[in-house]
Amino acid sequence: QVHLVESGGGLVQAGGSLRLSCAASGRTFSNYGLAWFRQAPGKEREFVARISWSGAGTYYTDSVRGRFTISTDNAKNTLYLQMNSLKPEDTAIYYCAAARGMTVKRSEYDYWGQGTQVTVSS
Repeated sequence: QVHLVESGGGLVQAGGSLRLSCAASGRTFSNYGLAWFRQAPGKEREFVARISWSGAGTYYTDSVRGRFTISTDNAKNTLYLQMNSLKPEDTAIYYCAAARGMTVKRSEYDYWGQGTQVTVSS
């Protein structure tokens, strides 16, 4: 059984930084793409960034490119999202997810974590 568990969310002032972690267990993810999505109140869940388990093929949505960095640590089976220069519009629940391949489509992700809240105050 696959488990993805996010951590690292919290309250931060605009301009600050947070690092989210996603601990993966239950299977080998070597052929999987990993991603971060987020969902703000009243909005649909949206793609943020993706990466292969080997660390290749990073891709970001326009609104976070240059501010966020996605990475993996294979030894720790962990996915990260370093978020810098945070803005109030980054406030959302952040979810990690895994898919059989590299994709930005939410529907193609098979496994999801429970989410971690990020709140950016102005």
